[in-house]
Amino acid sequence: MELATEHLTCGYTCRPVLTGITVSLRPGSLTAILGPNGAGKTTFLKTLSRLLPPLAGRVTLSQSDTALWSTRRLARNICYLPQIVSPDWPFTVREFISLSRAPHRGWWRPLNAHDQEIVDEAVRQLALSHLEHKPVTNLSGGEWQRVRLAQSLAQQSPWLLLDEPNAHLDPRATYELLVAIRALIQDRGLGVVMSLHDLNLVGPWADRVLLFGQGRLLADGTPGDVLVPDLLEAAYDLRLGVIPHPLTASPIVTITP
Repeated sequence: MELATEHLTCGYTCRPVLTGITVSLRPGSLTAILGPNGAGKTTFLKTLSRLLPPLAGRVTLSQSDTALWSTRRLARNICYLPQIVSPDWPFTVREFISLSRAPHRGWWRPLNAHDQEIVDEAVRQLALSHLEHKPVTNLSGGEWQRVRLAQSLAQQSPWLLLDEPNAHLDPRATYELLVAIRALIQDRGLGVVMSLHDLNLVGPWADRVLLFGQGRLLADGTPGDVLVPDLLEAAYDLRLGVIPHPLTASPIVTITP
């Protein structure tokens, strides 16, 4: 199911943040969204997920305008994970993950055996069995992010939109999260669109990069195509160096004096 935008302008109450965005995103791959603060990364993801209506243009899934879809149908196909937030209610990990079955079961119907199997699989894939009965309010930042990802997985939407999923995570937790995301793409063929601030996570992990800046899409291509000094300077108004990683040859971005 191809997720696409056609001449999309997105923003807030007639104040455009991004204009003229036409892209086609393929399932089974990880697309990284880059750009400075205020460039429109979150705005773009919210528009893809219909939390914000387009100011112009449209968002389509399998060439069907998602503005015409019911909320339930949309949730079955697109899952949006916002920037990290602290848990407010002491649900157990399993209870929290189980909430994701609402688009399929409704809010008040109990989970059937099939739903329970899906929750079991999400718990297993994100290695959360030892935390299954622990309140989410007692988790570390890395554990909480894995639980949120497991909830998204149990929703069984073919598209997963992640807004800075590694925010506030240390390198180990970031690595574990990205390994889990890549495994889900490989095993389930999910389409993942993920905003990032750390440019050096892009080369090793992303298949494709969208670079936003100056209110528009500045570049669209592989990490090697997009992570080049001229394009990065246009986006960040800063001259950045780019060198190959000594082991993988993926682009590494450095701040030059």
